[in-house]
Amino acid sequence: MWFDDAVLYQIYPLGLCGAPLQNDGTDQTGQHRILRVLDWVEHLQKLGATCVLFNPLFDSDAHGYDTRDYNRVDPRLGTNEDFRQVCRALHEAGIRVMLDGVFNHVGRGFWAFRDVQQKRWDSPYKDWFHLSFDGNDAYDDGFWYEGWEGCYDLVKLNLQNPAVRDYLFDAVRGWVRDYEIDGLRLDVAYCLDPGFLSDLRGLANEIKPDFVLVGETLHGDYNRWMNDRACHSVTNYECYKGLYSSFNSGNMHEIAYSLNRQFGSEPWCLYPGRHLLNFLDNHDVSRIASILTQPETIYPAYGLLFGMPGTPAVYYGSEWGIQGDKKNGDPSLRPAIEAPEENALTRWIARLAAARSASEALRHGSYRNVMVQPKQLIFERKCEGERVLVAINADAAPCHAHFNAECGTAVDLITGKPHDFGGGSELPPFSCAFWKMER
Repeated sequence: MWFDDAVLYQIYPLGLCGAPLQNDGTDQTGQHRILRVLDWVEHLQKLGATCVLFNPLFDSDAHGYDTRDYNRVDPRLGTNEDFRQVCRALHEAGIRVMLDGVFNHVGRGFWAFRDVQQKRWDSPYKDWFHLSFDGNDAYDDGFWYEGWEGCYDLVKLNLQNPAVRDYLFDAVRGWVRDYEIDGLRLDVAYCLDPGFLSDLRGLANEIKPDFVLVGETLHGDYNRWMNDRACHSVTNYECYKGLYSSFNSGNMHEIAYSLNRQFGSEPWCLYPGRHLLNFLDNHDVSRIASILTQPETIYPAYGLLFGMPGTPAVYYGSEWGIQGDKKNGDPSLRPAIEAPEENALTRWIARLAAARSASEALRHGSYRNVMVQPKQLIFERKCEGERVLVAINADAAPCHAHFNAECGTAVDLITGKPHDFGGGSELPPFSCAFWKMER
């Protein structure tokens, strides 16, 4: 499946395009903010991105996850035709498009919920939600309803109602028809009704042969949501922490353990052969440049991201190292940016993406730890006909590493330089290498 070979680039469009934080209902479509993305297409190609994941961009109350209308682009961003133009440009550049499918809940401004507010028990949509007319809510609607995790700005949908499923599935069909999208990220997939998720997988199989579903999951056994009757992939939050704290704490054993637990060859390993969505940051967590205690470790951290099993994702702006701290609120993680920038970090990520694209082993190979030390990690990615060692040095000092390479020489896929294993291998400070072995 194309997703297994992809490099994702995540855009939070309401943020990047500078939309107001609240949707006051005024017609702002004439500002065509979503067209700003057109200025990013060349940057994405240079970076090596092969798919853009757009976080919510349909009509909503505020942040996109509080949907008003699944069939209309948020007027703060522009028109449906504006977004069609963006999708056409991306597809013509060879870049696929994924959208954020927010199906667990809607906003209080959702048209069917407003009908219930007006007509109460006479509304034909009252069974679209989990509500009771025997209670009340904080908004004094005269009825109680279930919100997502206690947040009553997000009204939980009744996904067991066939009418709700039909409405949502028709919306997905419309997105494929109008924008030719290639997949969906499923918001809070861990909350979705299993029957709904199974039916959505059936729809995905029906509308496009390689239509991808990626579920947002946090903890637990991901096989619950990633199987032939659910998502193709899930967000790898289990490894997210290790991807930065292993550098901050000088303990590469942490991420090495997690990677082997997920992708190793032992019978108890959980996801060998699966392609989870890996990331250093996203729209919900602090930027990686704000988390790392030694700024230079951002280079090997991205090397680890592109060298480990799974599909790597880069969050807009992080490729040139912008800051963003979760404690300052979500808007600080989702800034408006007029145009992309380029620096040494973006060039490094582009080389990593090119190396991964050229290597079957890095995209599909098995995982095996070769050397694990507090500040160094070397692991093997292997498939038939190719073997690559990923070597990480998280230390400010060089490391002379001795290990069994099982061959004499290699070529670094990142730099193109030859490497000789005789007498040990020198790992420069804060470095990463992708050594393609001679055999």
